[in-house]
Order: sequence, then structure tokens, then C-alpha cells
Amino acid sequence: MASSSLSVVLLLCLASAVSAQLSSTYYDKSCPSALSKIQAGVAAAVASDRRMAASLLRLHFHDCFVQGCDASVLLNETSVGGNERGAFGNVGSLRGFEVIEQIKKDVEAVCKKPYSNNGSVVSCADILAVAARDSVVALGGPSWEVKLGRRDSTTASVAQANQDLPPPFLDVAGLNASFAGKGFSLTDMVALSGGHTIGMAQCQNFRNRLYNEPNINTTYATKLKLNCPTSGGNTNLAPLDDDTATPPNPDLFNNDFFINLQSEKGLLHSDQVLYNATAPAGATEGIVNGFASSQAAFFSAFASAMVKMANLSPLTGSQGQVRTVCSIPN
Repeated sequence: MASSSLSVVLLLCLASAVSAQLSSTYYDKSCPSALSKIQAGVAAAVASDRRMAASLLRLHFHDCFVQGCDASVLLNETSVGGNERGAFGNVGSLRGFEVIEQIKKDVEAVCKKPYSNNGSVVSCADILAVAARDSVVALGGPSWEVKLGRRDSTTASVAQANQDLPPPFLDVAGLNASFAGKGFSLTDMVALSGGHTIGMAQCQNFRNRLYNEPNINTTYATKLKLNCPTSGGNTNLAPLDDDTATPPNPDLFNNDFFINLQSEKGLLHSDQVLYNATAPAGATEGIVNGFASSQAAFFSAFASAMVKMANLSPLTGSQGQVRTVCSIPN
């Protein structure tokens, strides 16, 4: 326990040091239009496909949870140490790569000389961090400050992705251990789980819960079974947030996810356990109730946790590189 506590303290200290190295004005001289270009690219992508907002948020999370916020998840070559796109939590489900590549091209096109004469200016890791924030805002969610200056890795690790990305069948103790290992509190973990207020999941990730777990709303389960049979249809999709509004608005970023947990309408096992947690595993029910009763409280906690997320072990200074193309190292 003492060793675990020390590790968390060290992670928090490291995060503070990293935050000091990053800067909200990093591109003010070299590429002052970078943020507006990223925002425009995200807005266009979400206008075309509202699900893309969740996909871009997920890309950032799956990047930062594996060797830090270094855009390693975007690399599409096995020669760099393993393609993270093929990890258990990513294969066949990560989306938005082409959106990030287009934003990268649009951003670099407006960066200023002489900075752009020496190659690419804005890192793919920074684009991912800003795009995640702008995606949430595009669907009515909170905003937060994204400090800049991350560099891109030259390597990826499918082994580390398989180890570090939390699977959808974890209980509260497992979730807490996974997030605490990255320096997140229990409140951070529940707030970040609230990102499931947008997006969809594949049948193969909730089938076992649907047919074998008792703590699922009967009407909700009956509806899900129409598109998720006991066998086959593995990639059939269902909204992570079964929005109860009339008319339904599952593409809005709000606190309905937590209200649904109170009614046993959590799609994933790892979501519903947040409202069926026992005290020894982590007192998450109270946090869920708080977020269900106050969207403002959820938004504040989510924004705070996303700032922490974006500060997970980025490469800075002369570390790494700024990729010309996000999917391959220079």
C-alpha cells in the first residue's frame, strides 16, 4: 500500500513538472492559426458524422494511456515496435485516423515561415489533445485549457496497449487500479467513464452482460437483444448512453449516462459496476449520484480529469519528433 501511494505521489509530481513544460502559447509565433484550424476540422468531421466526436475523444484516451500522450496510437507500422491499432482494446473499433491526418495537413498549410521551412511544426500528439477537447465542446460538453508542446514518438507498443488499456469487463477494483496507476483519483475515473455519454460499443463487448448479468433493466435488455444475438453480430453497434430524453438525443454530451446507471441501463459491465460497487471495491455509487443530480459537477470533474489525461508523460523539448505524416515516423 505504501509503495502504491508513493507511486501515485510521484506520478502527480511528474504531471506538475510536465504541465510546467507545456504552454498554452506554444504555437503563437510558429502557427497562430493552429487551434482555429483544428477546431474547424473537428467541427466539419462531427457535422458529417456526429459519432466522430466520441471517436476522437477515444483516440486521445487510448493514446495517452499507453506510453503517454505521444501519438503512438496513430502509427500504422509494425516496424516501430508494434501497431497499437491491433491491440485488444483498439482492433476494429478505433476510428478517426483520417480526420486527424486531414487536420494535420490543414494545420501545417497555415504555419508560418521560417518555422515551417524546417519541417512540420504542430505535433500529432497536440492535435489529438486539442481535437478531443473540441469534440466534446461540439456536442455541448465542457471546455478546458489544453497546454501545448507535446512531441511525437517514433515507437509504439501493442504489448503495452494490451496491458494498460482497461477492458470493458473490469470491476470497480480493477478500474480503480488501472486509473490510479496513471495518477487518477476515484472521482477522476468515474468522471472519465462519463465520456461514455457519447459513442457506441460493439455487441461483442456487452453480450455477456446482456445475457448473463441480473442488474440490467429488462426493457433496455429486450431492446438490445434485437441487435445483439447470443451468437453472431459481434460488430453490431449500440449507443453507450441509452438516452431517455424525448426525442432521443444520444449524441449530446451530458450527464444522462449517470442517470441511466441509476436505472440499470449501463451498456458495459465496467460502466454499470460503478453503480453497484461495494465499499471495499471503491465507493463510486455516491459519485455517480452526485453527477446524476448535477451536470455542472460532472462537467467540472470531467474537464479537470481531461487536463490530467493530456499531461500523461508527453515527450517535450528535444524528445521524439514532430511527424510530417501522423501514421509514420519521419
